[in-house]
Amino acid sequence: MTSAAEQFASNLSFSSFAKAEELKKRLLFALGALVVYRLGTFIPIPGINASAFASNFQSQTTGLLGTLNIFAGGAVERMAIFALNIMPYISASIIMQLMTAVIPSLEAIKKEGEQGRRQINQYTRYLTVFLAIVQGFFIAVSLQSSPGVVANPGPFFLFTTTVTLVGGVMFLLWLGEQITSRGIGNGVSLIIFAGIVAELPRAVVGLLDLGRQGGLPPAIVLLVIVLSLALIAFVVFIERSQRRLLVQYPRRQVGNRMTQGEKSHLPMKLNISGVIPPIFASSILILPATIGAAVGEGSPIWLQDFTTMFAPGRPAYILTYGVGIILFAFVYTSVVFNTEDVADNLKRNGGFIQGYRPGPRTADYLDYMVTRLTVIGAAYLTFVCLLPEFLRLNYSQIPVYIGGTSLLIVVSVTLDTVSQIQGHLVAQQYESLIKKSKLRGGRQR
Repeated sequence: MTSAAEQFASNLSFSSFAKAEELKKRLLFALGALVVYRLGTFIPIPGINASAFASNFQSQTTGLLGTLNIFAGGAVERMAIFALNIMPYISASIIMQLMTAVIPSLEAIKKEGEQGRRQINQYTRYLTVFLAIVQGFFIAVSLQSSPGVVANPGPFFLFTTTVTLVGGVMFLLWLGEQITSRGIGNGVSLIIFAGIVAELPRAVVGLLDLGRQGGLPPAIVLLVIVLSLALIAFVVFIERSQRRLLVQYPRRQVGNRMTQGEKSHLPMKLNISGVIPPIFASSILILPATIGAAVGEGSPIWLQDFTTMFAPGRPAYILTYGVGIILFAFVYTSVVFNTEDVADNLKRNGGFIQGYRPGPRTADYLDYMVTRLTVIGAAYLTFVCLLPEFLRLNYSQIPVYIGGTSLLIVVSVTLDTVSQIQGHLVAQQYESLIKKSKLRGGRQR
């Protein structure tokens, strides 16, 4: 069942888009900012031998570095200044949201309105800098321990590489904020989206070459393509699906008239948590491998075994990844959808769900519905993210770009950006209608 806005937007023509000057400026700004980001993924870190690192990277494209390279838009492969991408900020945002739900002082700051939101954002930036410093230092140590990669290893190289990587993260954070305020869509999401989409054509060509050269059976290549298209359709269907709860508003006395009671809907997505659970679960899983790469050949045997056991494509990695997705789906949903706050807002506005009293009874019912929806959402996320991993158990040559978290991000960001474009077009159409009605009213006078 489509809303009135969706029905209105479906009737929009290209002529309405041509008249939306503000929307065109926003789109051009967003495209220009993404071009700047893509240029930065080709600027290597000073002091490294790019060709030596690229040769070392080719043997790890299906492992940890290949997974990180998905979100960095190929910057890891080239060890560019944007190799960390925006991932430290994503991790910091998730951690701050979880801490806000646990620590009462942070929860009180969050409820202070716009001022509290700005303060929480500032704390998130501080945590982003800390995480970027830690990850950048580990990457610098890992590069220095690789033979032939660093021209002049030493403390100065560790310092400059860490500063360069941290600066790249903070520049991308600033660029994402500019896209959000002056462009279209969520800037941080669009940066990750641009990186994934930029590497997808090469992944598809590589998959077809494997089938042509005999590295993969043609039936497997065809199966991967069909599964990818089916997964896209499945993800679009789930992301667009909603459970709408009927909300009733009582009759009200307005002057001398008694207004009729209104009915509305409380929309609840099947996947309330979005793509955050798989991103957070994968971020935690790559920590042992990151530490092992930083320590290098001198790492303890138990750390090497642990890193090998939890490498992408291994059974322990798949099991832990699936459990982590399910766990974080429930935890993150409880953070972003507070049933008590929703029930209080309904009660404050005079609304109620039929058959349930406003207040605690409504909150209990909402908690029951959210739990059921989260079970569906967690199962959906686990299925989409683990299906490519099961394929790679037997065929490790399958590119890591196909399916999983990358597909979820691409589809989700596309749907969100398209809906925002439709919103701008609808607003432009309404403004033109209002201007026409004013002109007609003036002529009648």
